[in-house]
Amino acid sequence: MTLIRNLEPHELDASLTLSEFAFQYRVAPDEREARLATMKPHQQWGAFVDGVLAAKYTLLDLETWIHGVKFAMGGLAGVATWPDYRRQGLVAKLLGHSLETMRANGQTVSFLHPFSFPFYRKFGWEYYTDVKKYEISFAKLPPAPPETARVRRVANDGSLLDATYAAYASRYSGTLVRSEEWWQERIFYRSQETTAVYEDASGNMQGYVCYEVKDRTLSVSEFVALTEEARRALFGYVRNHDSMAETLTLSAPADDPLAFLLPDPRVKQELVPYFMARVVDAAAFVAAYPFVAGAGATVRLRVSDAHAPWNDGAWTLAVDDAGRGTLAPDESGAADGAALLCGIAAFTAMTIGARRPAFLHAAGLLRGPADAVEALERVLPARQTYLADFF
Repeated sequence: MTLIRNLEPHELDASLTLSEFAFQYRVAPDEREARLATMKPHQQWGAFVDGVLAAKYTLLDLETWIHGVKFAMGGLAGVATWPDYRRQGLVAKLLGHSLETMRANGQTVSFLHPFSFPFYRKFGWEYYTDVKKYEISFAKLPPAPPETARVRRVANDGSLLDATYAAYASRYSGTLVRSEEWWQERIFYRSQETTAVYEDASGNMQGYVCYEVKDRTLSVSEFVALTEEARRALFGYVRNHDSMAETLTLSAPADDPLAFLLPDPRVKQELVPYFMARVVDAAAFVAAYPFVAGAGATVRLRVSDAHAPWNDGAWTLAVDDAGRGTLAPDESGAADGAALLCGIAAFTAMTIGARRPAFLHAAGLLRGPADAVEALERVLPARQTYLADFF
């Protein structure tokens, strides 16, 4: 008999042991209690077979920016099964349970970092964002500009940086809204890092950099700049570490133009597929979604979703001139050839901004009349996807 339920506090250690085994890491004995203290029982779910913890997942209560609007997001993490219980459908049951739980929680979208993209695509999650990784010789960095003088080191304090981070993150789609707890437990647990901020001539913070220097490499964990002036000043500050480091490493959004802005653009760049996303409740998601104002349209959709039956079916998407949308059941069943057909993964990709409707149509992932595709192109906003965090 299989039972899915929240873990009790005394079961958290067993869950951590399963994570250590499945993800091949070890928590040092002196860190174990601190790690367990951050695990919230209401976010930990287990599949118990005859009373034994066989598989589990973590569901984080998060928020994300999507086209400038905050959405409640379920962060799925730590999905793991003991090998003697694998290939018995336990993960499929857990993922189905997670979707039902997120819908009940009002989390209309979910993100996860996959061990396998093909595996999670089977359950409706879709690849939504990349990170661009740089490795740059200090010799290729431009000299520090005068604005570098306005860069100063500060304490590792999320409350100091959050407004600047939020202004930056809201420019993208799929970034995290960070809580004070997230800053403390996920960002500044790296106690060896240094943080420096850039303030403009009026004293307003316009950017910051978090980094560590080790073994002649300056590793940037976070680089945020709201203006070109801030970008130049912060890179100038980084450049001033040339007596300590020979190589700079950092990650950035996929559309980052840094190489173009360097005197010599021949630097190492790697585009890495990163996180996946999934719309959990299509109708509720559309109700909160910021469509393009002044481009009203009505589009009929046939969405297939084998794992969230409340999404599966025929719909009419109506967007008014103010950019407000509704997704209502289409009583005709959208069977007359006038509707667009797609899976929940393609629906997610085009609404979150990972791929445009025209691309999905050309790829055969969005099927139907061209005029309906053009209508979606008009009403869906365009914004680069990005996620600077990990869970």
